[in-house]
Amino acid sequence: MSVSRPASRREVLARSGALGAGIVFTGALGEVFAGTAAARTPLPAGHGPLVPDPDGLLDLPRGFRYRVLSREGEPLRSGEGPVPSHHDGMAAFPVRTPGGRGRVRLVRNHENRVDARFPVPTVEGLTYDRGGKGGCTVLTLDAGGHVRDERVAIAGTAVNCAGGPTPWNTWLTCEETEDRAGTNGYEQDHGFVFEVDPADPHRTGAVPLKAMGRFQHEAIAVDPRLGVIYETEDAFEKPFGLFYRFLPAKPLGGTGSLRAGGRLQAMRVPGVPDLSTIREPGTRFDSVEWVDVPDPLASGTPVRFQDFGRGGITHAQKLEGCYWGGRGVYFVSSFARSAEGSAADHYGQIWRYDPERHRLTLVVVFGPDTDVRLPGESPDNICLAPSGGLMVCEDGDGAQHVFGVTPRGEVYAVARGRQDIGTPGKPEWGEFAGVTFSPDGATMYVNCYTPGTTFAVTGPWHG
Repeated sequence: MSVSRPASRREVLARSGALGAGIVFTGALGEVFAGTAAARTPLPAGHGPLVPDPDGLLDLPRGFRYRVLSREGEPLRSGEGPVPSHHDGMAAFPVRTPGGRGRVRLVRNHENRVDARFPVPTVEGLTYDRGGKGGCTVLTLDAGGHVRDERVAIAGTAVNCAGGPTPWNTWLTCEETEDRAGTNGYEQDHGFVFEVDPADPHRTGAVPLKAMGRFQHEAIAVDPRLGVIYETEDAFEKPFGLFYRFLPAKPLGGTGSLRAGGRLQAMRVPGVPDLSTIREPGTRFDSVEWVDVPDPLASGTPVRFQDFGRGGITHAQKLEGCYWGGRGVYFVSSFARSAEGSAADHYGQIWRYDPERHRLTLVVVFGPDTDVRLPGESPDNICLAPSGGLMVCEDGDGAQHVFGVTPRGEVYAVARGRQDIGTPGKPEWGEFAGVTFSPDGATMYVNCYTPGTTFAVTGPWHG
């Protein structure tokens, strides 16, 4: 292990409306953006203060506009039923057909449990378990950004939280549950990853990729060179989740190839049973190990409880966002709370794993700080912005934001939700989720989790 101690950066910018949000962090972000546009382009910190939306939905900087693409409860364009609830993880794919230039398909998760107000409608050939209320929908947008189609892509799954795109332009949707058949009205076991083809969902159907493990999945990222798939686990109780890699039998094999199976392994950092204890950005571990999961299907014991032999395994609370950037994989621990069983406290970490060097590095730590202690203001879904920097969805209490983070470590507000979903006169704030950009980088798409709403945001993203 080697440790570096870069100077702290604490940017909660009053001029951007972020002052009360409580997000502070330490770390040198240059490494996060290695190999991306942000590593080459110095960017200003934000786009100015947020302007209150007269319609009370979404506050944005001056010069930016939003369009509501879809709301829960409205009719799906396909006629299959109402738009499902709980909009979560999302990705944007180009339409690769003649005449498809400028068109986009948005694949959107619905993190529905059994009590969801609007379940994902069951569709023949696309339904895994008629007792499951979650799944995905696909929105097709024309070159002008208008919705031309909206339909079910997979149904009968459960608690579809996040996931990730593949290099062959499919979406891997993740179930954040370990419920078995016979509980909560389910007819099948849950806790799997499913592949969704946004262009032709019937091509992939509703087939669980069982070799990728049965646990409380959050997100995935694919190494585009080797085809290794990294997975995060957002387990709610101690022992907390693990960070996994899946070695496919047919790496980069294209749509349907993951059904051929492979090996599931969990990350072990020798001498570090809990990542929350690492506090200094730049802390580096050069001896990361990968241990075969004894029982990926968790037929008797949840994976995180299983016996990984001498040395144990490394856990972390709230492992959420996961993405590939440059030559490494990044993953987020949204927060850690000692009162809930973690070994230490923080409001968010971003880690980078370099598979060539077997090196794990802590690159960013979000609070807590001696003068700012606002539990719950935590990074959740995260993506690289095409013009440079990160976009981070906040998941906490009070007003909810999408924040930008520059390579210099400055945090600024991009959007603030203002949907009143509670008692009149007392707004409640639905968290943001699924932030992603159009293939040309001109539009940011983001969901409000509840009431389920999908926004398209346009404006001067490049300066």
